[in-house]
Amino acid sequence: MVMALLGCYDILLAFISFVLISLLLGKGNGIPRNWPFVGMLPALLLHVHEIHSWCTQILAQTGGTFLLKGPWFSSMDLLCTAQPADVHYIMSSNFSNFPKGPQFLEIFDVLGDGIFNSDGESWHDQRKVARLFINDCRFHRFSKKTCRRKVETELVPMLDRASKLGLVVDLQEWFQRFTFDTSCMLFTGYDPGYLSSELPQVPFSKALDDTEEALLLRHAVPKSMWKLQKWLGVGHEKRLDDAWETLDRVISEYILMKRDELSKGIKSQEDQEDGVDLLTSYLIAEDETVMGSLKCDDKFLRDTILNFLIAGRDTTSSALTWLIYLVSTHPYVEAKIREELESIVPTDEANKWRLFEVEEVNKLVYLHGAICEALRLYPPVPFQHKASLKPDILPSGHSVHPKMKILFSLYAMGRMKFIWGEDCSEFKPERWISKQGTVKHEPSYKFLSFNAGPRTCIGKEAAFNQIKVVAATIIHNYHVRVVERHPVTLNVSIILYMKHGLMVKLSKRWA
Repeated sequence: MVMALLGCYDILLAFISFVLISLLLGKGNGIPRNWPFVGMLPALLLHVHEIHSWCTQILAQTGGTFLLKGPWFSSMDLLCTAQPADVHYIMSSNFSNFPKGPQFLEIFDVLGDGIFNSDGESWHDQRKVARLFINDCRFHRFSKKTCRRKVETELVPMLDRASKLGLVVDLQEWFQRFTFDTSCMLFTGYDPGYLSSELPQVPFSKALDDTEEALLLRHAVPKSMWKLQKWLGVGHEKRLDDAWETLDRVISEYILMKRDELSKGIKSQEDQEDGVDLLTSYLIAEDETVMGSLKCDDKFLRDTILNFLIAGRDTTSSALTWLIYLVSTHPYVEAKIREELESIVPTDEANKWRLFEVEEVNKLVYLHGAICEALRLYPPVPFQHKASLKPDILPSGHSVHPKMKILFSLYAMGRMKFIWGEDCSEFKPERWISKQGTVKHEPSYKFLSFNAGPRTCIGKEAAFNQIKVVAATIIHNYHVRVVERHPVTLNVSIILYMKHGLMVKLSKRWA
């Protein structure tokens, strides 16, 4: 009798728990319930571990735009949109009314006054100078040779060793290490040596990871809550403070070393065949008119380097991870890319190991399409945050005001049928190839991986070059197979990575 009563009690408790959770989760149709005082915050907190997929589901049900109501008096109302018309309006046609805004600056305070945080004249001047240096032929030369040297002398030997010994390796971690090293070299001139067979721990890289996770969580909780954590020195805010200290210390060391180098008359890469890194370019130009109103002091250099490092390290490694995963799990696409690569290989080099040059892979249409398709489905930066200076009405009909956050969900945009068609969830490089067999360009407000309007990414070409060289090397020379039953899930961060890494086994295609 007692056992029967206990069984009934367990069933009743389970039923009550199910009802309570269902009430918190939404209205029964997946849409969050707007509760008195707390708004939709309970549903947001319950789904923060799957925030990108949850946002996609809601936007698909609501026509592409949804207002998530925050707690009363919290200024947490969040208009989430995947509407290309809204994106175009905010990023281009009415750009001046949608700066980053004070809320963005508060959340991303660790980035300082760098190009991603700045607005107005400061942003305009920073972008002008950055574009000048990045488009400089010396930087292009340095970027090309840095990437090739890192692939040939460090990445390939690690791939060969893993293949020979039959090891299971985390390609995502290798890509992160590769792009961290190359980004540090491009932006500071120094190689931290993060990519090697010993897989050394580098506090600077760990600090970047902790920073990005904390920044994402700041979007999901009321400001008063993360501010309290910061004041108490606990949780993610404590890790962010520690990471901030590490970032400041290491970047300061790089700046000091470079200033010392130049003061001794060492021209670094300036007059060498290898080209020049960005830090050297800034320091050489600091007394020249090219800097405009910008003061090239240590604070400015620290913010600039950190902004570029986050952009260069994380976006490229994320893109490489998802591209290799998608190609290796789609044999037809893999075969098409190999066929295209083999078409540019000289006859006497057929069926041999080969490292491709930037000039060669830039001509490949299908490889380019595969990269764009991977970026569409898994954008490295899965969301963007904006705010309006004054009240406005978006093309979708939604009203916005200065105290409201506006979020573009790039992840959701790639999965909207009204944007990409019924096959939007499929990996199809052909989507990016015209009837004439050339690369098909989609408008940036529809394909937002490299931003849109005046803030379009100035490093787009460099990113494509690096992705193509690394991807071509791996796809042409190795078989990559994802470990059976390996869980492929999204992480919770401002950068879209695989939560459990990309565990694979490799084998060489050529003797």
